Amino acid sequence: MGLFRKKRFANYETYALVTGAASGMGRLYVRRLALMGYNVIMVDINAKGLEETESLVKQDVMTSEQISAEAKAMFKSLVLVQDLSLADAADSIFEATQAAGCNVEVLVNNAGVMYCQGIAETSERMIRIITMVHMNTPLMLCRKYVTGMKERGCGYILNISSLASWMIWPGIGMYGATKRFVKDYSRELRIECQKTGVSVTNAYFGAVDTPLVPLKDSLRKLARGLAVMIRPEKAVDKALKATFRRRKGVMPGVLNHIFRPLCMLMPDCLLGWIYRKAKPYLMKV
Repeated sequence: MGLFRKKRFANYETYALVTGAASGMGRLYVRRLALMGYNVIMVDINAKGLEETESLVKQDVMTSEQISAEAKAMFKSLVLVQDLSLADAADSIFEATQAAGCNVEVLVNNAGVMYCQGIAETSERMIRIITMVHMNTPLMLCRKYVTGMKERGCGYILNISSLASWMIWPGIGMYGATKRFVKDYSRELRIECQKTGVSVTNAYFGAVDTPLVPLKDSLRKLARGLAVMIRPEKAVDKALKATFRRRKGVMPGVLNHIFRPLCMLMPDCLLGWIYRKAKPYLMKV
């Protein structure tokens, strides 16, 4: 855990809030942050997954040799079962944490929906879900928690954008467009928070080896072998390291840095051809 920063384990005073905490990278963020000395707030629509995450994180803290017995006794966790696609999701989360007396020092807007389909073929329901989960709820959570962070003079916000936010790519138009929104408002918020003790970091992941990426096992194995897809542990560690160093962004993977400018240079006619070839293999909802 020394990769990030030394957090005193004398007591667990402040909280880290992670959305999408029931599985995958969200669960990893929670476990890492708890071992750094943060109480944790876990948010997800999946109640069973949240129970599993809470059980694992408590086990991590209680069995850690780096944390004193006194500190272990002070560790707290809060589980919030919440549908992030609802218009009042951020209100509900904020009210619950306020009622519990949680001082949120770290906000990780991790929850996401990976969906591959042309915009015209995507159902209106799915469009609403993607835009709410990627855009509205994370932005409103930033708006609600940044005020308290500024008042206390310390805060870290990690927003999960994507490599797709830098380019137009066939089949992930809605996903990329919403992640561009995350990229842009995060930069603006970071500028506004200068000299306040609050930082905003964007993570621009390419393919990460989680169930969120819909690939067959054979293609997943090939992607890992070519280093196009990175392990979730590596992605989480690099994102947290950048966050606590107050960097504006991080994009793990050398190939992603090569791939980004090449995709940005592709003409519309070529992208259209790729989309037509890929269309039969995209999701149907």
